[in-house]
This record gives sequence, structure tokens and C-alpha cells, in this order.
Amino acid sequence: MRNLTFFKSLALTLGLLLTALLPANSAWAHGGASVDTDQCRIFVGPHLVHFTAYQPQLTGSTEFCGEIPDLGPTTMVFDYEGKALRNMTVEVEFTKEPEGTRIAYLPPSTHSSGTFNTTYNFTEGGKYLAHVTLINEGQKIDAHVPFKVGTAKGEISSSTKIIIITVLVAGLYLLYLSSAPFKSFIDGLFARAKKAA
Repeated sequence: MRNLTFFKSLALTLGLLLTALLPANSAWAHGGASVDTDQCRIFVGPHLVHFTAYQPQLTGSTEFCGEIPDLGPTTMVFDYEGKALRNMTVEVEFTKEPEGTRIAYLPPSTHSSGTFNTTYNFTEGGKYLAHVTLINEGQKIDAHVPFKVGTAKGEISSSTKIIIITVLVAGLYLLYLSSAPFKSFIDGLFARAKKAA
């Protein structure tokens, strides 16, 4: 009977672990942005623009947006979602934050193909903003895409932190269920904490 309870607990723990890993796995393609909360997609007024960064010399065709892992030449691509923006004028400015120093600028132009890009050689890690401005019939609408560069240099991404914590908790829970001395130790800690409260 004890073995059956252990295997049920093991199956539950593994199920929870897999559930926790699935959203993170779908997020890896966009450098940590899942499809539902894709920080690579921005609204410029009622229009959607998708921002993607590539570092072909370093990571091939891997896509990033919120966290670009390394310094160096980075190609930043903007794709329109829908056809309305193809006839409108769009300008883009990249700034280093929090100073707000301009590092790159794409002057106002139209992009009938629905996509445009620029390459910038990042030599300094930190926080940046892509400012996207839609100019239509004399009106300007602004939107911003925050991103970090150089996150591979010592900083662990959010999705990696979630995976590490999930695996650690699942491992400790399995140890608690399978090891009588560890279970006694943890139960003793909780009993002492309860008495102290």
C-alpha cells in the first residue's frame, strides 16, 4: 500500500513538473516570451507590430526580443501584423536606458512588404528601448519595446530561473516522500515552527 501511495505521489510530482516546463518550453523560441504574453508584440495604436532580434554570428537563427543574450552585431526585425501599416509611415528609434541616449534611428518611411530591419553592434550590456512611432494623417502614435542586451553575461533568464526552482522543489518533494529520515527532519522543523508561532 505504501508503494502505491509513493508511485501516485511520484506521478503527481512528475505531472506538475511537466506542466511547469511546458509554458517555459514554448517561450524559448522568443527569448522568454510565450505566445499569449508575447512581449515581442506591441500595439501601435490599434495596429500590431512584432519585434524580433537575431545574432546570426553567435546563435544562428534563434529569435530573441526581451532578452538578447550576447553583445555584438544584432539584427532587429519589425513585422507588421495585418496590412494597414503597409501604407503608413513608421519611424523607429533605439535608446540606451535609463539615460535615454539614442543609439540608432530609422527615419520615417513606409514598408510595403510589411517588414523592415536594421543591424546594430551592441558593445554595452544593459537595458534598451525600441521606440516605434506611427505617423498617419499628421498624427503620431508611439509605442515602446523594452529589452535587455548581454543577459548571457552572468544574468539568468526568467524562464531558466522558473525551471531551476521547479526542478529543485520537485526533487525535494520526492526526497520527502521516499526518505524516512528526511521526512522526519522536515516534519520536525515544521513542528518546531508551529510551536514557536
